[in-house]
Amino acid sequence: MDLYTKTCFECSKLITKQYSTSFNIGIRAFDEQYRYPIYAIYGFVRCADEIVDTFHQHDKTQLIKNFRHDTFEAIEQKISLNPYLHSFQLIVHEYSIDKGLINAFLDSMEVDLNKTSHSHESYNAYIFGSAEVVGLMCLRVFCGDDEALYQRLQPAARSLGAAFQKVNFLRDAKADLEERGRTYFPGVDFNNFTEDDKQQIEANIQQDFDDGFAGIKQLPAGTRLGVYIAYKYYLQLFKKISKTPAQIILRKRIRISDTRKLSLYCGAVLQQKLNVI
Repeated sequence: MDLYTKTCFECSKLITKQYSTSFNIGIRAFDEQYRYPIYAIYGFVRCADEIVDTFHQHDKTQLIKNFRHDTFEAIEQKISLNPYLHSFQLIVHEYSIDKGLINAFLDSMEVDLNKTSHSHESYNAYIFGSAEVVGLMCLRVFCGDDEALYQRLQPAARSLGAAFQKVNFLRDAKADLEERGRTYFPGVDFNNFTEDDKQQIEANIQQDFDDGFAGIKQLPAGTRLGVYIAYKYYLQLFKKISKTPAQIILRKRIRISDTRKLSLYCGAVLQQKLNVI
């Protein structure tokens, strides 16, 4: 059983490495005890996200329904032949992750199957379920048994998750509109996307980044650097998007080069050593 469990965690680690360079490097900066739990959370959310975003030749409604069933069956039975769900259910039990967070996440994934635009209310609900709850799951791992710390840092964790997700929405606006027929920001017509629209969105994202950063500085020492690295990567991407005209955002996907990521990583490590984060 130990070998199977280790193999499942390695699968979660592999899917993280394959799909997100930024998060993988950030997780590697955690103390060892935190790495597999966060890989397990990422593996779980990535599987659900892939169902709704890329499995176009299949019945995505049935797939996400099956995935929800299999998730809670794994949690109830404390085992799964799906390696991502097996590693995830172990973390759910070890850290007492609230099933309400899991349901909220899966609800948001189901929204992507049919909803192509959002009101302010549905947008806030979607952000909570798709991003903020993931931040809360990770925070539960970071805080362990320290309930007071978990409660204190919840707003910051939610803000940071929201900032990352909203940056993703801007970065992927072209693909979401052309390939999936989706727009996320309420009241914004991406067929007539203006600089004013973009600046209003960016002001909201900047506030989320500011609120999230306040929480990073209070995280346990073994997790702070890893979260800070992810924050620096996304903040740099956000700054690059902010400098890009609105119409260019709809023509190409903005990214950060591997060389720049390495520079940001080294800078974050130096800042930690100088005790300035």
